[in-house]
Amino acid sequence: MKKERKYIFVVGGVMSGVGKGVAASSLGTILKAKGFSVTALKIDPYINVDAGTMNPTEHGEVFVLKDGDECDQDMGNYERFLDVDLSKTNYMTTGRIYQEVIRKERNLEYKGKNVEVVPDIPLEVIRRIERAAKVADADVTIVEVGGTIGEYQNIIFLEAARMMKTKHPDDVAFVMVSYLPIPAKVGEMKTKPTQYAARTLNSVGVQADIIIARSEVALDKKRKEKIATFCNIKTDHVVSAPDVESIYDVPLNFEKDGLGKILCDVLNIEKCPPSNMTKWKNLVDKSKRSKNGVTIAVVGKYFDSGNFVLSDVYISILEAIKFSAFSQNRKVQIDYIGSAQFEKDKKKLATLKKYDGILVPGGFGETGIEGKLAVIKYARENQIPYFGLCYGMQLLVIEYARNVLKLKDAHTVEIKPDAKHPIIDIMPEQKQLMEDGDYGGTMRLGAYPCVLKEGTIAQKSYGEKKISERHRHRFEVNPEYIEKLEEAGLVFSGTSPDKKLMEIAEISKKEHPFMLGTQFHPEFQARPFRPHPLFTAFIKAAIARNKKR
Repeated sequence: MKKERKYIFVVGGVMSGVGKGVAASSLGTILKAKGFSVTALKIDPYINVDAGTMNPTEHGEVFVLKDGDECDQDMGNYERFLDVDLSKTNYMTTGRIYQEVIRKERNLEYKGKNVEVVPDIPLEVIRRIERAAKVADADVTIVEVGGTIGEYQNIIFLEAARMMKTKHPDDVAFVMVSYLPIPAKVGEMKTKPTQYAARTLNSVGVQADIIIARSEVALDKKRKEKIATFCNIKTDHVVSAPDVESIYDVPLNFEKDGLGKILCDVLNIEKCPPSNMTKWKNLVDKSKRSKNGVTIAVVGKYFDSGNFVLSDVYISILEAIKFSAFSQNRKVQIDYIGSAQFEKDKKKLATLKKYDGILVPGGFGETGIEGKLAVIKYARENQIPYFGLCYGMQLLVIEYARNVLKLKDAHTVEIKPDAKHPIIDIMPEQKQLMEDGDYGGTMRLGAYPCVLKEGTIAQKSYGEKKISERHRHRFEVNPEYIEKLEEAGLVFSGTSPDKKLMEIAEISKKEHPFMLGTQFHPEFQARPFRPHPLFTAFIKAAIARNKKR
């Protein structure tokens, strides 16, 4: 018997950045708590084939899946909330869709017929959605459409959603996440932008079944009734979504409005057991009960956007820090610090003494690199717990080579191709692609195995000898310098199985409380109920420093 699959499309109204990804993740969390199998997809309306070539300040964090797909940061939310490993099946872009349709046309797979934007592009979108549902064997598939209703880029995806609803009217639901502003000089919550968004959605043949109303405060009865009247939905299908302390409060808030039951009704699911949110409530309660804060400085380069600070660029790292802090019953204060300031004024390094731990995340390019190196040197010399991720690990090795091994010209060939001491070099198999200017897909991406050295900080943290972690980088520790670095005291505690690639570098605990860097990105595998062991080890070291101070 063919499985009856249900689909929920999550679309945005009024403006972007109001939490569609968290809303979609929360819907999945609630349905999963009812016992349904759930998967989630993200549609990005970009011509880019994937998110890998986009600047983080343009698009936020690039999240890497286990199979190496470079995608939108919302995929990270799905994995964390649903506690699943997703694949490239769950991600699509405009570029990816057109690329496949053109490939099929060139291969005569359309058997000579006229290939058109409509219906062939939406049909390819539908094929991918249905395939993802089948691969996951999901009862419910949640599809988030990126961007905002009314944008030209969204039309083909909304058309695909409309076609699915027409074909399966009892199996498809539409959830619009909209924003209700409270203008300061007016002092009243305004529903008109949401009304316009709903009518714009109607103009492409789609009617919202549920409206999640985002605002600074909870909706009152009057606004719910007004939205229901003018947007043509039931009053109880207007779900209040006020600002909350943590994104992990969102599923619990939705359930207060009975969203799980409403979804079952809209999707014609007869057997709809109550949501077992006990585990989720315990997580949120634990995060709020945590006391005795710990302070972490994240020193990066992508925080500034005009006059504003962007924390979404490192969202997986920030969440991983929180998970490990919660596991130790600690609240965490995370400060975002641009590394370039330490290049202009070295005296500012003294401000880092107030932190319990310092983390340098991944990144590319020259901007702020000398500032990061100065920060790493300061952390090493002042016994401040340090955690370096990807570039943060490479810079740890460069700093050690410069100041301990005394190779003053040590550098990475990414920044200085003619470096006298190229401590960090490009992988040989990627050099030709780089020379040809073909940067897309030239990196080491996805999950790779790693073997840990017995008795090291890394091995004790994992409690295992073999692990698998996700990568996103082009450059590696140069094998020519490994022996010299080890003789000087640096420990390569994690390597590839063939020992050619250095995966983890650390300084012995006898010399430093916690000085460790990973070539991979451990943040991509951190989950609310399964904090990452290296982040937890880092937080424990930070707590120990906090207690001493």
